[in-house]
Amino acid sequence: MKSVATFLVLILAAGGLSVASAQTQPDAASHAHHAPAPPNQPQLDVPAEAEAATAVAERFSDALSSGDLETVGELLAPDVLILESGGAERSREEYLGHHAISDAKFLKGAHRQLLRRRARAAGDLVWIGSESELHAEKDGKPLVLLSTETMVLKQTPDGWRIAHIHWSSRPKR
Repeated sequence: MKSVATFLVLILAAGGLSVASAQTQPDAASHAHHAPAPPNQPQLDVPAEAEAATAVAERFSDALSSGDLETVGELLAPDVLILESGGAERSREEYLGHHAISDAKFLKGAHRQLLRRRARAAGDLVWIGSESELHAEKDGKPLVLLSTETMVLKQTPDGWRIAHIHWSSRPKR
């Protein structure tokens, strides 16, 4: 897990370099994902080499929102590290036995609107940063949250698995 954390720091630090390189050597076919999004569509910056991992991240989010905890568990690495609101869950079993249930319950009644997503790949690791707006109800009143999510996925013999998640949200003002 230490190598994943080190990779995350390095890849986030080099993120500007990846974008700068892409801008100095334009290739319309491979960078079509950089085109401005139409109104009410998310802004996506996902290179082809990160698309399969991004699909796994989407599948995880859909499974969690629908309460499909079996699929949630299949997509998490056994030693996943999940950080949220100052707390940490340090394994798939810990998350599934605790917060996954309440996260699924909250998300089942919520609508998630993806606003922006950026992903980068390096070897057998991909990081994905997403910004969303969540619409839900709390105590019978509408609640709108701005939410950010970072995921790190690693390629395994079973396919892409989520090694790290960090969630953060705040009420929209």
